[in-house]
Amino acid sequence: MGEQQEKTVEIYDATLRDGTQSKDVNLTVHDKLKVLKLLDDAKVDYVELGWPGSNPKDMEAFLEALKIKLKHTKVSAFASTRKKNILAKDDDNLKAVLKSKAEVCSIFGKSWLQHVSAQLRATPEENLKAIFESVEFLKKSKIKVFFDAEHYFDGFKDNKDYAVDCLFNAYKAGADCLVLCDTNGGTLPEEIQEIFTQTRDMLNKKIEREDMVKGIIFGIHCHNDSAAV
Repeated sequence: MGEQQEKTVEIYDATLRDGTQSKDVNLTVHDKLKVLKLLDDAKVDYVELGWPGSNPKDMEAFLEALKIKLKHTKVSAFASTRKKNILAKDDDNLKAVLKSKAEVCSIFGKSWLQHVSAQLRATPEENLKAIFESVEFLKKSKIKVFFDAEHYFDGFKDNKDYAVDCLFNAYKAGADCLVLCDTNGGTLPEEIQEIFTQTRDMLNKKIEREDMVKGIIFGIHCHNDSAAV
């Protein structure tokens, strides 16, 4: 047997948050903890237990999970970038992540200009600042941060420079992983490969210009929302 190769792929399971958004699914805290233990037995690297800032039940699940001795899995919280016109330290959503005591946080931010203006009612610069400050705030609390670039592939097709700027601001703030999300679920595999390649090359050029240390870790978060039912 040769030397063991370094692990290059990690699994992040979002069943207990992203997988429970149907109106027909309503897990109790006990249910969530039971599934968490099963995923730990399966050696899943990260389990997203919920959104602690969204409801008391999810916060309770995080606090109860602290009592469980997990063998492999790290518990992750879900959150959004800070709200417009407030400081990250004053954002209830981000403060809830700290209260949850989660080791990891997956924080999502807009990367499609259409959503920046229509949903956030913010300028492109305000959104970039919110991404940077939110990631920076969590990193100062010694949390591992995954930045989820929501609707990334649609945003890239619309304005690739801005979509990459969103990732770059998260990277500058210390994000441990940059996750490209196919939130609409309509991007074909060959498109994903091509956009990933372009994104990597554009980011590396930005990093070189800023004389920053290279070390991008990418993630992928695909939906299948376009499938027929």
